[in-house]
Amino acid sequence: MSRLSCLFALLLACVSFASAQEHPTVTAQPNSVYVGADGKYDAAPDTALIQFNVSVQEETPQAAYDHAAKETEQVRQAMRASGIDPKSANIGFLSVQPVYDYRAGKQKLTGYRVSVDISLKLKDFSRIGPLTQQLADANVSESLNVNYTLDNIDEAKNKAVEDAYRRARASADTIARASGRTLGELSYATVDTFENQRPPYPRVMRAMAASAAPAAPTEEFTPQSVNVTAHVNALYTLK
Repeated sequence: MSRLSCLFALLLACVSFASAQEHPTVTAQPNSVYVGADGKYDAAPDTALIQFNVSVQEETPQAAYDHAAKETEQVRQAMRASGIDPKSANIGFLSVQPVYDYRAGKQKLTGYRVSVDISLKLKDFSRIGPLTQQLADANVSESLNVNYTLDNIDEAKNKAVEDAYRRARASADTIARASGRTLGELSYATVDTFENQRPPYPRVMRAMAASAAPAAPTEEFTPQSVNVTAHVNALYTLK
């Protein structure tokens, strides 16, 4: 085995040992080169995910349910006033739970709480401001979160993988040329992708409704881009 081949085999063995915890061990082979690279893809979001809830408490389950039904109807009205079809929203969770008071040293039933979690996806970002304002004015939601994402996140991940692979191959090609060799075929590869989650838009609480500002909090602001990263490890033969 030539000195250069021994050097490549030793390098491959070291890299394989360092990554053994995350990927299957790559067997070091003469006349091969093992490289890794990161790639990324940034895109403007095309979907806004709005999540809010209705939560009320009354003395009886029926009273709590009726109260929740009235407030949920106000949510529907707020959506219609913002030009949004209520049928486009999804109910992700509905619960009826007893509420107890333990302050006297024993369990005492004080009422029942009904909670409804609602989510909505919007493509038209101009409707976000009016909807959040309508919900704040109606004073029906304890919290409201807005987050931006891509509807087809898999396509973005594929672009990040392509970028990482181009970088990995370029590194391998550089090593081959620097050593007077030619890069051969790809014989092994691993891929990892990561979506950088953005924190939700600041929460809108009930206490804000009474002093809601005329301008919506999202007005004249641009949503943060969606960032997807990928890491590719690749093993090439050397000619």
